[in-house]
Amino acid sequence: MKTIKAKDILAERYGEKGSKSREKFREKAYSYYFGEIIRNRRKELKMSQEALAEAVGKKRPYISRIENGEDIKISNLLLVANALDLSVQLIAR
Repeated sequence: MKTIKAKDILAERYGEKGSKSREKFREKAYSYYFGEIIRNRRKELKMSQEALAEAVGKKRPYISRIENGEDIKISNLLLVANALDLSVQLIAR
């Protein structure tokens, strides 16, 4: 039985690491991941999208877009994270 590695699947579907198509996939994956974290935390706090939007000075559709994995500015991510009592950590590689 042949072992299939995730890095090989990613390279086949989205291009080699560092390529434009792979970077586009990576950005979408992070947006999706951040959206899931935000949605789960909001629900954990029993907070509506409307209440979260009000807490960060945005409109409810914006919160929906974030939770659905659309691109989010780092400044808005920090506002939403703070409203949900989440921390954001940046680490140098």
